[in-house]
Amino acid sequence: SSGTLKTQIEEGAVCDIFISAGQKQMNQLDAARPDVNTDGLDFAVSSSRFNLLENQVVLAVPEGNPAGIHSFDGLKAALETGDVLLAIGNRDVPAGQYAQEIFAYCGLDEAALSAAGVLTYGSNVKEVATQVAEGTVDCGIIYATDAYSAGLEVADTATADMCGQVAYPAAVMKHTAYYGAALDFLTWLGAANGGIPVFESAGFTEASE
Repeated sequence: SSGTLKTQIEEGAVCDIFISAGQKQMNQLDAARPDVNTDGLDFAVSSSRFNLLENQVVLAVPEGNPAGIHSFDGLKAALETGDVLLAIGNRDVPAGQYAQEIFAYCGLDEAALSAAGVLTYGSNVKEVATQVAEGTVDCGIIYATDAYSAGLEVADTATADMCGQVAYPAAVMKHTAYYGAALDFLTWLGAANGGIPVFESAGFTEASE
């Protein structure tokens, strides 16, 4: 997960480029964002940072959709009556944070749902997708790319009003011994004649800004 990667960088892991699935984890390493970076961490080269990719947050269901969940509105009603089991990411991973935003938008109380036993958690989005694919849960909130790679059905797609822009920021890390090469590679990753077509083949889209 991006939260784990952020912690590894903070603890001295050797890496040249960090691509995060959420702004929060990158902000916590970027000294230019003191409003979020409350620990004063200074790992990201702010001038190299840009939004590389975009994704979508979706409500994924197992093949055949046994529980008959077709929308976030339908999910809300089924959760409140205890009729479905939903998998989401933990609070420290972007997928879980997007799920929390969707809950807030839909007027759902995560603590109450958890106490009612209708939620399960994954330490990363792949774990959530696996729970859905194996049918151990009725549905899961994951990224469109993970639903695509896991062969899952998409029941609904979250709007920007529900969870904001799902952007993946990227930046060169200050402790790199290969700044020039890292910056060149990061630039290539974001180029239409470079890495973007590869990302698009996996379901991502180029960031709009």
